[in-house]
Amino acid sequence: MKFIQQAYKGNNEGWSYFGTLFIFFFGWQFFGVIPLVVTAYIHANNFEEFINSAENTFTTVGINANLYLFMVILSFAIGLIFLILGILNFHKRKLISVITSRANVDWNRIFYAFFFWALMGFVTLSFSYFYAPEDYVWNFKPIPFLILVIISFLFLPIQTSMEEILFRGYLMQGIGVWFKNAWVPLVLTSLIFGLLHGLNPEVAKLGKIILIFYIGTGLLLGIITLMDEGTELALGFHAANNIVAAVLVTSNWMVFQTDALFVDISEPSVNFEMFLPVFFMYPLVIWIFAKKYKWTNWKEKLIGKVENPLDNVNLLS
Repeated sequence: MKFIQQAYKGNNEGWSYFGTLFIFFFGWQFFGVIPLVVTAYIHANNFEEFINSAENTFTTVGINANLYLFMVILSFAIGLIFLILGILNFHKRKLISVITSRANVDWNRIFYAFFFWALMGFVTLSFSYFYAPEDYVWNFKPIPFLILVIISFLFLPIQTSMEEILFRGYLMQGIGVWFKNAWVPLVLTSLIFGLLHGLNPEVAKLGKIILIFYIGTGLLLGIITLMDEGTELALGFHAANNIVAAVLVTSNWMVFQTDALFVDISEPSVNFEMFLPVFFMYPLVIWIFAKKYKWTNWKEKLIGKVENPLDNVNLLS
């Protein structure tokens, strides 16, 4: 519960949340997309092609895959800057209070979660490949792949960190303070996280049922954040998930269309394998993290009440 209580270290008036979210979305969706729009305009053969490509987020004007990925990450970086500005100036809080309840960010936790989930992703893809090799085409291109690896490891964590600081940090704490409990922010941030991913091309291809995967992922990240009293594990997990997705395998219907090692040419369909992470792997992740970090007080941390620690101070004074 200490993590949600970090919000009490700053201003929690309604205008501070409205102002922060306003400048965040404005910065992310206006200033953040300007580099991509300019790049698309330069690549388009004419203005009509440029306008038409906007319907597909400018993926049809021939922008190099690595350059496109970098432009998308840049929009998240700009959004993160505006989010931090709101936290610092409207809430008068230190950034670390949105990341963790610990005195310092625990990088060991970040790296542990990263390497653990990256290994799980590699093993999962390996099983999938050996089970149905006909579904994959080797796509190794030395120079584009090297550039992809550099972009992925250096810059993709910016995109995932923005999402984690926003959902598992800022919104988790803010909603927890508003509703005075832990379960409402856990549920709401998971739903919002999942529904916003409904804009991904996978949803258009597979249908809205795939939102179960995104909402389930949000729920996992929320649980490990609340139980661990910080976002470090979520930061590492999310970074590994997206880097593996970008570097190892791509397809023409995924959100990450990159120069990955493999191209998945199978016809996508909704099946049990699609939800295997949510119903099997995610519980396993929680169990392993719980054992390693000796989590206790599950009921209190996941559904307990959130109290202002300053109230107890005032009563004693």
